[in-house]
Amino acid sequence: IVPTTSTTMTLALGDALAVALMEHRQFTAEHFRTFHPGGKLGALLSKVGDLMHSDMPLIGESAPMADALLVISQKGYGVTGVTDGSGALVGIITDGDLRRHMQGLLDYRADEVMTRDPRTIAPDALAEAALAEMQDRKITCLFAVRGGRPEGILHIHDCLRAGLV
Repeated sequence: IVPTTSTTMTLALGDALAVALMEHRQFTAEHFRTFHPGGKLGALLSKVGDLMHSDMPLIGESAPMADALLVISQKGYGVTGVTDGSGALVGIITDGDLRRHMQGLLDYRADEVMTRDPRTIAPDALAEAALAEMQDRKITCLFAVRGGRPEGILHIHDCLRAGLV
């Protein structure tokens, strides 16, 4: 009595036509992200560069720890990146680094406290990959780096706000 077969066939035919048209027009995930940025799938296709902050917490490697503490507090990410003379990211100072060097902390320089070769991600990487990296490593921030130079910082809260979880 109920036309369930014909409606199911119509849905299948519509899906087949949509897939054929997408293949014919060479419609990619990048196109989908551009034309349909909202929703869960759009969020999963967002790039690190779309979510990252360009106002980064950075200090030079010879900076005193008092300066590092100020930058960490002012920027609100809980970390600061450490750069060399050419602007390349060479380390990161986290709350764990601060705890490990608590005794006489203000007597140190940034390069004496920092964790060398921090985890980074490319600005054009998928934000979903950044979130997976942060969850796997149990970290809250990643610097977006291109050619060794930091271009932005991504916090796990940025991924949550974008709807990646």
